[in-house]
Amino acid sequence: MNYQCILFDLDGTLTDPGMGITNALMHALEKYGIKVEDRETLYPFIGPPLMESFESFYGFSKEEAKQAVEYYREYYREKGLFENKVYEGIPALLEKLASRKKTLLVATSKPEIFANQILKHFGIHHYFSFVAGSHFDGSRVQKNEVIAYVLERAGVKDLSKAVMVGDRKHDMIGAKKVGVDSIGVLYGYGDRDELEKAGAKMIVRQVEELETILR
Repeated sequence: MNYQCILFDLDGTLTDPGMGITNALMHALEKYGIKVEDRETLYPFIGPPLMESFESFYGFSKEEAKQAVEYYREYYREKGLFENKVYEGIPALLEKLASRKKTLLVATSKPEIFANQILKHFGIHHYFSFVAGSHFDGSRVQKNEVIAYVLERAGVKDLSKAVMVGDRKHDMIGAKKVGVDSIGVLYGYGDRDELEKAGAKMIVRQVEELETILR
């Protein structure tokens, strides 16, 4: 496999956002009188679009979910954004791929503004030719929409040379809809069963395995 264009998910793939996201979720849920004792019960929120998750996991109406996202962002934009860390081995991986003239892109369901802030904060933004995410108005949140958009902006014509790397089923399903291969990573927030059922072409456990495939 000679992938020249590599798309990375952000949360659970490049960075571990668990603390910041769950703190922001707890802040939002408390507005509805919901107190969460175990933050790990909120991990399924990491990856999918937020509105969709509030509706699915807590039975919120669309209006309630929309307001919950606003409450979430109250905390996230001030604190949660940086309660985050880059996975070990990711900076070295990006450096090696960039040195081999690979085109590196980010495709995330997170608002694009937040994604750029995070990547700059951790000093890895410069590795990417383009960063694509969602809008605050709720548009372009589905992963296939984000992937299609970033490929168009990067001028990628030969989809056989592109691959999507992510940790959740949405990354795999989105890639399949657009027509690119996908690699699932197990060090994030998805598991093997989820990734296999979603159609991942390959699944890796560690960043080092990812490097072996991508280089």
